[in-house]
Amino acid sequence: MALTIDIAGVAPERFLFAPSPLAELTSMLHALAEPGHHPALHGWIAATSASLKPELSERLIEADFLWRSARADFFVPGRPQATLTEELDEVDRLDDETYVFSALITTSCGSTPLHRLFSREKALELALARGPRQAEFAERLLADPPRVRAWVRRLLEDCEQAFFAESWARVQHRLAADSRHKADLLAHRGLSAMLDAVSPSVSLQGERIVVDKLQDNATTAYGSGVTFVPTAFGHPHLLVIHAPGWRPVIQYPIAESGLPPVPLHVVEQRIDALAHPVRRRLARTLARGQHTTGELADAWQLTAPEVSRHLAVLKQAGLLTTSRRGRYVLYQLDLLVCARLGADFVEAILR
Repeated sequence: MALTIDIAGVAPERFLFAPSPLAELTSMLHALAEPGHHPALHGWIAATSASLKPELSERLIEADFLWRSARADFFVPGRPQATLTEELDEVDRLDDETYVFSALITTSCGSTPLHRLFSREKALELALARGPRQAEFAERLLADPPRVRAWVRRLLEDCEQAFFAESWARVQHRLAADSRHKADLLAHRGLSAMLDAVSPSVSLQGERIVVDKLQDNATTAYGSGVTFVPTAFGHPHLLVIHAPGWRPVIQYPIAESGLPPVPLHVVEQRIDALAHPVRRRLARTLARGQHTTGELADAWQLTAPEVSRHLAVLKQAGLLTTSRRGRYVLYQLDLLVCARLGADFVEAILR
């Protein structure tokens, strides 16, 4: 599974690199709404949540379905501006139908074509599933879009005063530097090298940008181009705006210390390898030390060829280390890889 962006015929100058105040603010709002997704931000989340006035906290809860599980497309601009005010002005220029459509029907967590989803009844049903407050908000938005749009803008402006301006001042120069670096990579080393630097989960395959996500979706950049927006608050999410009619945008976490993300197919391969009961028994023994094929066969009353087949599956999944002692090959379970498997799985599905 993957999300693809067709870039056939897109000139290099149509690739845009820029930080976005609005995208970063809504990344922060998502982190506040879903702190479990962002353990590395625990300190910032705790301090910011404690500093919010109760009235602002209540308003954020009322509107949080706009950024909790997915974000409205207009929150991640295809053409970022220098200030939050300028980007909110761009949002204000959207017609009511486009705004309501994007606010109530999000596509980043599914694969159903957008045109098959939208109706007043469907929008209310989705909002109700997120709680009565969200359902009431959706009803108000459908009934009086201009009034609710103004309410949302005031909410975001109040967030700027309450916490965003300070946090943005700390990260905006780092984000701008990252954008310049990606643009330089594209100019001097080409698209493939630039995409590798954006994320190990993004690659160039022919004339398509392929994003390693647990989705089956496709869009085209023909006639528009692609925007790359760095974020300091988005990890582990790799957000892609791909709905028809919107310029494709990839919001990617800037590089951090630590291990790179594991590709989704590798996570699946490791889970499948450990799903077999015989391989789990072998893993139990191999977790305790190095063993030969013959030792494993004797320990579990298996034939040597059976053990070899199972070891081959575990090794191909990257779950074993090997060493040689004379003519014997010794196998051992890679405990660090196994310990990370749960975290790798969570990161892959949140990507």
